[in-house]
Amino acid sequence: MNLLDALLGRALPLKGRRVAVSGASGSLGRELLQELQRRGAEPIALSSSPEPLVLRGGDGQLIGLEQVQWSCGEESALAPLLEHVDILVINHGLNVHGARSPEAVERSLEVNALSAWRLLELFVAICERQGRPDPASPLKEVWVNTSEAEVQPALSPLYELSKRLLGELLSLRQLDAPGAPWRLRRLVLGPFRSALNPIGVMPADFVARQVLGQASRGLGLIIVTPNPLTYLTMPLAALGRRIYFGLITGPKIGAGAEASRPEPRNPDR
Repeated sequence: MNLLDALLGRALPLKGRRVAVSGASGSLGRELLQELQRRGAEPIALSSSPEPLVLRGGDGQLIGLEQVQWSCGEESALAPLLEHVDILVINHGLNVHGARSPEAVERSLEVNALSAWRLLELFVAICERQGRPDPASPLKEVWVNTSEAEVQPALSPLYELSKRLLGELLSLRQLDAPGAPWRLRRLVLGPFRSALNPIGVMPADFVARQVLGQASRGLGLIIVTPNPLTYLTMPLAALGRRIYFGLITGPKIGAGAEASRPEPRNPDR
């Protein structure tokens, strides 16, 4: 897969595919689950809330979906479920707004960046272990919601910092996508109305339709925002990171080769 493939990808089949969405109890999570069901997918709700999620389709009927409760820091507990998932949508997040206490820093980094990264790595490891039994079958996919806070102010410094970290980690991981039995899609979303952002200008159902519409058209970099600058700055940022990381990091090292590398000297220096 070359750079153009990473940005454009291929068309996305959804019918009959099992799609797990984290942050399922949030505004966007709920709308994504409903839109996935409308498009023929089998949605799975991953939520930290103990309350059952009640969703209704356009006809008013209850949507039957598998629901799994989990918590940040316990990503490995989802491994048995992810073995049977076709698409993982990493959508959970936290916004502490103007807070800057050590606790707010730790929580923001944990939820917005480190938990998402661990979940991504867990799913990628499962995909690579399973391989791709049929070359004609669609690849398994992982979608990560980073927000346009990667490249634009969001009036929340810790939200911006944690989302930028997640975006940098995604760009680094994207280097391993060529020939891999998985595909990575990045969701760069502007301000939509939710508990995290009650003054968002976009309805969550509109954002969900746009996300799945762009994915169905094959886009790997999915941008939904009223800010026209993001449509310019985000692709340029992704391209710049890809070139820089590709030049600096070199080829991926396998587990055996990694184990044989000498330990660095003076690690505390």
